[in-house]
Amino acid sequence: MNSNRKIYWGIAGIVTLLLVVWFFVKPNESETVTLESPVKQGLFVISVTTTGELEAKNSEKIYGPSSSGLREARIWELKIDDIIADGSIVDSGDYVASLDRTELTNKLKDKEIEIEQYQNNFTKTQLDTTMELRGARNDLVNLKYAMEEAQIGVDQSIYEPPASQRQVQIELDKSKRSYDQAERNYSLRTEKAVANMSEVSTALKKKQGEYAKLVELINQFTVKAPKAGMVIYQRDWEGKKRGIGSTVSAWENVVATLPNLREMITKTYVNEIDISKVKAGQKVNVGIDAFPDKKFTGEVIEVANIGEQIRNSNAKVFEVKIAVNEYDSIVRPAMTTKNTIITNEIDSVMFIPLEAMHNNDSVQYVFTSERRQQVITGKSNENEIIILGGLSASDKVMLTTPEKPEDYEFSYLSKEQIDSFKTKKDTTENEEKTAKPQMRGSQNFGGGTDSKRPPGNNGGQRMNRSPKR
Repeated sequence: MNSNRKIYWGIAGIVTLLLVVWFFVKPNESETVTLESPVKQGLFVISVTTTGELEAKNSEKIYGPSSSGLREARIWELKIDDIIADGSIVDSGDYVASLDRTELTNKLKDKEIEIEQYQNNFTKTQLDTTMELRGARNDLVNLKYAMEEAQIGVDQSIYEPPASQRQVQIELDKSKRSYDQAERNYSLRTEKAVANMSEVSTALKKKQGEYAKLVELINQFTVKAPKAGMVIYQRDWEGKKRGIGSTVSAWENVVATLPNLREMITKTYVNEIDISKVKAGQKVNVGIDAFPDKKFTGEVIEVANIGEQIRNSNAKVFEVKIAVNEYDSIVRPAMTTKNTIITNEIDSVMFIPLEAMHNNDSVQYVFTSERRQQVITGKSNENEIIILGGLSASDKVMLTTPEKPEDYEFSYLSKEQIDSFKTKKDTTENEEKTAKPQMRGSQNFGGGTDSKRPPGNNGGQRMNRSPKR
């Protein structure tokens, strides 16, 4: 019993000690931490940051069955029954995919029945013609015999009266005329028979040719690689990859592609607010999400003139293509990229974090350790803003509003100083406009329709902000 009391008293003592320590060392909640940042000086970079997707600049297409053959067979869509995995490495002639043969197989069966019918018609016509010409030839032989008999009668009538001689002569003339007429009819029947046989033979050959084309077409339903490379699935007009179960049309019969991985581009979308800053020829820093340690450089090569509507949104975006300068074997199409487009670089200027800026009506100011200082600002980027006047390189600005801002004396700039700084600002901006680099590559490219996804755009110029007090 005594040992239990000692344990209880020991626990109570420890708790009391902890409470005393906490009471004396707890932080003073009334104290506020003031964050300061020195005024920076040097190169000021303005950029637009977007998310894009890698694709090959040039690709060789892997086609399915011939478009003209499919249209002749009146087959408008084909389903992909099987296709190798996206990103597979193949050699020339290797298997890539197989397409659904059901519709074409049924057409082949129908064509076989038609050929059999035409073959029967050809045989029937051939037999009828043979029998008809044989009968005509027999008639000619019989008429020839009759003519010879009439000639014998004429020869034997020389001792008979003239009337009898005249009668047998008439019979001979009739026999000769009948034979000549039958001979001409036989010639016409022969020509007709040849024409009939030619007609049925041509019709049969036509059906056989159509059947041969279908057989050749069905062999194309097994798709093979035209050369060595990496197979990348083709995207349809909605931007979806054509895998197993997807359809290929008779007009756009591309099953997959073999990209040239040594020349890559990243396709991205810039919102309509920032698109005016983006020009062909601008430098870009490209990062690969899958390999954060890999850094690449690039250049804007195409900027769309026409915007695209984002689904379920009123926002519009413009397609931008960026050429990646470096080659790396680990980079693959469809990888996500982070693109920082350098839209402007201004050298030898002072700038501070945006968090330090405050507004009072039309007056912009910052807090230093001693005063509230009015400033004249220039351009800004995602995080910082240029200071044209009001601060020096040795100053420090507060990133948070002080506890009692009313205790800080407001230091205004004179009208002459404001006018001087604004003149400097206008001159600088005009010089930047005239010093814009010549645009390389064409910008006259309409917005693409192979992809409908919203841009990952978090760049552009921010509005001046005032921290809450």
